[in-house]
Amino acid sequence: MSECRVCGGVVDEFFDFGRQPLSDVFCKEAAPSDEFFFRLAVGVCGSCTMVQLMEEVPRERMFHEDYPYRSSGSATMRGHFEKVAHTFLQTELTGPDPFIVEIGCNDGAMLRSIQEAGIRHLGVEPSGGVADVARAAGVQVRTAFFEESTAREIAAEHGPANVIYAANTICHIPYLGSIFAGVSALLADDGVFLFEDPYLGEIVKRASFDQIYDEHFYFFSAHSVRAAARRFGLELVDVERLPVHGGELRYTIARSGSRPVSAMVTEVLAEEAEQRLHDPATFQDLAARIRRNCQDLVTLLRELKDKGRRVVAYGATAKSATVANYCGIGPDLVSAVYDITPEKQGLYTPGMHIPVRPMEEFHTTYPDYTLLFAWNFADEILAKESGYRDSGGKWILYVPDVHVL
Repeated sequence: MSECRVCGGVVDEFFDFGRQPLSDVFCKEAAPSDEFFFRLAVGVCGSCTMVQLMEEVPRERMFHEDYPYRSSGSATMRGHFEKVAHTFLQTELTGPDPFIVEIGCNDGAMLRSIQEAGIRHLGVEPSGGVADVARAAGVQVRTAFFEESTAREIAAEHGPANVIYAANTICHIPYLGSIFAGVSALLADDGVFLFEDPYLGEIVKRASFDQIYDEHFYFFSAHSVRAAARRFGLELVDVERLPVHGGELRYTIARSGSRPVSAMVTEVLAEEAEQRLHDPATFQDLAARIRRNCQDLVTLLRELKDKGRRVVAYGATAKSATVANYCGIGPDLVSAVYDITPEKQGLYTPGMHIPVRPMEEFHTTYPDYTLLFAWNFADEILAKESGYRDSGGKWILYVPDVHVL
């Protein structure tokens, strides 16, 4: 048991993934002597229902100058963020001299469209390398962690924000109280705070256990977000289902009483009650499904190895660290991981030290089987790699269960 980082209630652990490395710290050699490990375990608060990690990794170890993730690396996500920006430009940013702040702007995938429209904006991004990419595209960026003190400084310099937005960022931040206090200090009286993150309901439904890794501290539901917001005089006023990253919710939060609560909030809250996202038995069942999927995946990979089949992986994702390290999948079972990110190529995956190779090599000599670590982009990848299946290659997926395509 542990104390909830949001409400101070009791958090009951329901799964322990054991010793895990940092998911986005790739190794320069196959057997590094100084690799950082921590215990990856997850639990649920019996009071506010917030699902969260049991132990916190220091933020500076995860989000730093060499942080390799690029929001613009996927065509799906580029299109997603362009749509987000255009929606803001047509709705919340139509008044006199509007101002938008993005928490965790990464390489500026969303703010570029805002900048091109001439709208006042600011990205807050702690990882210097990706922040520089955004600046090179003309985006205004402050290299810092967003917290209450940062928000107050921004408000003093730029005035209140009509929109505060974050994508796949708020779930990374253990000090959620400081985030909401900062939002309250920075947000205009009629402004909105929107954030989108992997949805707990989808994780439970799909048994997408690899969403649980060091960078994802919280796993939000409408219930837990509403409870957290209310502690700071804020209210959950809308939710929207998103297909990206394996299923997300976008939460819209405003000052209490400033906007009506949409029917979608009531609908999703009712669905969560029916799904029993508050019930410890739900998470015990999830734990059993995680163990079964991992056993099935390792069994399949060993069978393919015994048959002399060549197996590789596709996408050196952060989430793949959980799969590889919990299941014990190393270069003996998966000979290489192919990835489009230049910063990862030529390195080795965290913990299990599978070599990361350029994507061009995947097309040179197709493998017999490919483990799709980037399963959340399956539609985009399978369409792009149609030649692989046409040549007889097969894809291995493990969400919602282990199966071969």
